[in-house]
Amino acid sequence: MKLLVSPINVEEANICRLGGADIIDVKNPKEGSLGANFPWMIRAVKEAAGDVPVSATIGDFNYKPGTASLAALGAAVAGAEYIKVGLYDIRTKEQALDMLTNIVHSVRDFDRNRKVVASGYSDYRRINSISPFELPKIGAQAGVDVVMMDTGVKDGRSTFEFLSEKELTGFVENAGNFGLLTALAGTIKFEDIPALKRISPDIIGVRGCVCGGDRNSVIKQELVERLKAEISKI
Repeated sequence: MKLLVSPINVEEANICRLGGADIIDVKNPKEGSLGANFPWMIRAVKEAAGDVPVSATIGDFNYKPGTASLAALGAAVAGAEYIKVGLYDIRTKEQALDMLTNIVHSVRDFDRNRKVVASGYSDYRRINSISPFELPKIGAQAGVDVVMMDTGVKDGRSTFEFLSEKELTGFVENAGNFGLLTALAGTIKFEDIPALKRISPDIIGVRGCVCGGDRNSVIKQELVERLKAEISKI
């Protein structure tokens, strides 16, 4: 599993790099679960990241395929190798497919090597959004590279509180059948590592647990190092 860590500024990005993060993810928690940061922040983090790939979130979106496509292009131009969109207020397969197809088109027209990440939400029932279990098939049709789950509401409740290990394993296996990579996030804790190893997503995404449990605090290098070491153990 690769470790994705989400800093909010250049100082935290340096901590992530030094701690051994595999992917540095630029987001803005003030704007939501997958809140977008500014283009100049993406560029600055990209410079600080060195050889470490950078991902950038473009927002928790409702059905605005044009706006989302333009935001995705902006993130790619700013230097992100992974462009993540949250299907927060998307309720139908048709809306999701239209959104993702146009985002992929926008990004790939700029650079065919950039990767598009489609995120659903493990707490989809309480936010009334599309089921993340629909994403592998829709994502494959749209041409995305990665499907993921996060929590839409950041209130301290974990993905593991909304979905069982069996359900998460099924999500990962189904995505693999469609040739897609998978990522799991949503208040991941150190004690979730054994279950994550059994589920075996390609990427796990964190912030809170490497801030000492409070996502509004500061990322700590020793916690990034510890998490990296633990997920790397066989």
